[in-house]
Amino acid sequence: MIEHLKTDILILGSGGAGLFAALHAKKAAPELDVTIAVKGLLGKCGCTRMVQGGYNVALGKGDSVERHFMDTIEGGKWLPNQDLAWKLCKTAVERVRELENEVGCFFDRNPDGSIHGKAFAGQTFDRTVHKGDLTGIEIINRLMEQVLSRDVNKLEDHRAIGLIPNATGDALAGVLMIDMRTGNFRFVQAKAVLMATGGGPTMYRYHTPSGDKSMDGLAMALRTGLPLRDMEMVQFHPTGLLAGADTRMTGTVLEEGLRGAGGHLLGGDGERFMFNYDERGERATRDIVSRGIYAEMRKGNTTPNGGVYIKMSHLGPADVRKRFNGMVRRCADCGFDLAGGLVEVVPTAHYFMGGVVIDTEARTALPGLFAAGEDAGGVHGANRLGGNGVANSTVYGGIAGDEMAAFVKSEGRFHDPDKGVIGFEIERALKPFSIKPGDVNVLREKLMDVMWEDVGVMRTEETLTRGLRRIDEVEQELMTVGVPAGNKAFNLTWHDWLNLQSLIEISRVIAQAALARRNSRGAHYREDFPDPGAMETSTFTVARQKDGVLTVKEEPVAFTIVKPGQSLLDDETVKTPNALSAVEVNPR
Repeated sequence: MIEHLKTDILILGSGGAGLFAALHAKKAAPELDVTIAVKGLLGKCGCTRMVQGGYNVALGKGDSVERHFMDTIEGGKWLPNQDLAWKLCKTAVERVRELENEVGCFFDRNPDGSIHGKAFAGQTFDRTVHKGDLTGIEIINRLMEQVLSRDVNKLEDHRAIGLIPNATGDALAGVLMIDMRTGNFRFVQAKAVLMATGGGPTMYRYHTPSGDKSMDGLAMALRTGLPLRDMEMVQFHPTGLLAGADTRMTGTVLEEGLRGAGGHLLGGDGERFMFNYDERGERATRDIVSRGIYAEMRKGNTTPNGGVYIKMSHLGPADVRKRFNGMVRRCADCGFDLAGGLVEVVPTAHYFMGGVVIDTEARTALPGLFAAGEDAGGVHGANRLGGNGVANSTVYGGIAGDEMAAFVKSEGRFHDPDKGVIGFEIERALKPFSIKPGDVNVLREKLMDVMWEDVGVMRTEETLTRGLRRIDEVEQELMTVGVPAGNKAFNLTWHDWLNLQSLIEISRVIAQAALARRNSRGAHYREDFPDPGAMETSTFTVARQKDGVLTVKEEPVAFTIVKPGQSLLDDETVKTPNALSAVEVNPR
């Protein structure tokens, strides 16, 4: 039995992108029926809530949208879609004002009352707006207050399992879901759908998102035949907490601001090592620092748990406790003294630069389907600057809300679904109940080892080819491991099985795209092809699946605003001293 619902606008996900989309859609067209569906509880899941660092925006004296844009393009190794990146940097200025003045967020201030921006790696200006090291909680809590005060429908504990086109395949009809509270299937018919399920590269041994983040959105897009770009670009945050195998705290991010404030990375021998890899030391971009740490790990210059140390005590324990109180307490929970001692860290899979191809209005190739946040590709290119993630989610979430409202009012209509696709997705979801029960977690652990060892921080043709073979083997084993038949309500083993299938599908795309890119850019590093290639002839990968066959091709980057070797800034602008670097912060 399939239950049916109708709504004008359906939003998948309740992170920054989803909540902002709901607010903007209701503001643009209050008469429309807007529904948010979320895999967990509204406002309690999604990666935005976990943001510690902050929000990149050009507000300070000496900074500019052009400077932020150039940092984004150069940080992305000239692979970003420049129109998307420009719109991010430009709109972030109005969006952060909206966050403060309309949504109600409070960010830390300078003594003169202006918003404080802290240092983040890979940027030429201290522009990362924040509330201590708990910025994401502040943003999501205030967004939740606004959404709950409006007439927005909520479908909590609803898992999206399939994007359902119309019978001719030229428009989206809606989304097939599982109501996790009952185990029943529910088809939600909608005139416009936003995919804002987030990324969540939890197929890696060390990862920052919670385990229920399993790339469901991108897996659905892949099965629908949508083009996915930059899928090899998995960002490893250099400093994930390494607390041992017996705690789920392992992998949790210790944010960029620690290194931006002057934190040191030490090998197992107690010596700093990052200047051996980059002249910027610990303030190099995330990809470089992650590779530096990984290289030390391979040398055996490691801590008891196999990582490296981060040290903050030289900055003054009292000051560290004041500025990074959330992380100090988090580390203390695991027995580490961040303010006065040493904390073990390891590169941890953190963010996914790849995603569905979109235009500057967040539209995808399938009419009626929009994408924003970590589900969308192209904004960051080969590397995301710390602080650009939550800016991306809120900027393009708001844009998507505006555009969906306009789409529904002008051309949107309800389409009859392709019943064959619904049947296929239901059969796929129910498959584990027809197989002899087994241990799904063993296979997830196996996949995490495959991705960390063969498709991780450093890659070669040999490891990627081996990784693809091992991914296939995990998938084949999954098809022999079932789930006990019985009550489907809150059947977490069933959802673990579905999570793993999504992760396997996207792991294969990551590995195949990485094999196709025979150079090294940003987060993607091929030891057998270490040269980045000519920036002037840069290409990005596009993966697509048709009739079960996955293909990856390369397309040229369109330098629509600035070309390699050029800049929107003059020499004096680049040399402008950062006005905020030494300013005392007044938390509020």
